[in-house]
Amino acid sequence: MLVGEQPGDREDIEGKPFVGPAGRVLSRALDEAGIALDDVYLTNAVKHFKWRPRGKRRLHQTPRAGEMEACKPWLGAEIEAVKPEGLLALGGTAAKSLFGPSVRVTRDRGRLLESPLAPVAALTMHPSAILRLRDHDEREDALASLVDDLRFVVEAANR
Repeated sequence: MLVGEQPGDREDIEGKPFVGPAGRVLSRALDEAGIALDDVYLTNAVKHFKWRPRGKRRLHQTPRAGEMEACKPWLGAEIEAVKPEGLLALGGTAAKSLFGPSVRVTRDRGRLLESPLAPVAALTMHPSAILRLRDHDEREDALASLVDDLRFVVEAANR
């Protein structure tokens, strides 16, 4: 189970998670990790698209703690229904929602976290963070790290 932050503009319009630009990055990472998209349950910690207008565009805004808290019953119900063997938080908002306010992506990435939510739990960067990198080599390195994190969770869940 992969948990992102919130729907983006495309996701809000289409009603499905990870169908926009970040979804394309995630799909590429899953493919490179050898993970079929059909084998993964995708969702978001926050269920609504928080945005502000800029001309004709809707620009993403980071959800506040109260918005994450308000959506926890839905996320909890999804986790209960899916019963994931592996749970990977994509980005800081998802990580805080799932594992509490003390987790940090930069500090806690690359290791398993203790969690009652799934036998294997971890966190990584959100695919949208890769999109924000300007340098091609930095984007490719970040994508390779995301692929490594995906493989890490699958390997841990398969032990």
